[in-house]
Amino acid sequence: MSQQEIKSEIERILDHNKVGTMATVQNGKPHSRYMTFFRDGLTLYTATDKDTHKVDELNQNPFTHILLGYEGEGVGDEFVEFEGRVQQSDSEEIKKKVWNPHLENWFSGPNDPNLLILEIIPEQISLMNKKDLKRRLLEL
Repeated sequence: MSQQEIKSEIERILDHNKVGTMATVQNGKPHSRYMTFFRDGLTLYTATDKDTHKVDELNQNPFTHILLGYEGEGVGDEFVEFEGRVQQSDSEEIKKKVWNPHLENWFSGPNDPNLLILEIIPEQISLMNKKDLKRRLLEL
């Protein structure tokens, strides 16, 4: 499988699977939660409240591991392992870019002072379980 094919498959999975797990480190141990992700190229974005455990954890260690795509059909399901460095953004431009009506459950709008966007810059992305159970690493 070529690098372009791997990248296309990863982008397809990211486009069709918005909810995944995001892991951080809490007291030296992994801590995971479900998050909703949006992408621009291979950069992921997710919205959170400024006053959350994940923000505290990311202040201590800005790295994360994200899983997106597994559909529960069994061995061979495709998914993406995404490792990256998180940057916290209060940028009005990024807030407007990420904003969608689903976020109204938690925030009053893109100008809500508690809204924080987590921008996840990829350091390693792998396509997993493409029927032959091999890891396919995308060269970044």
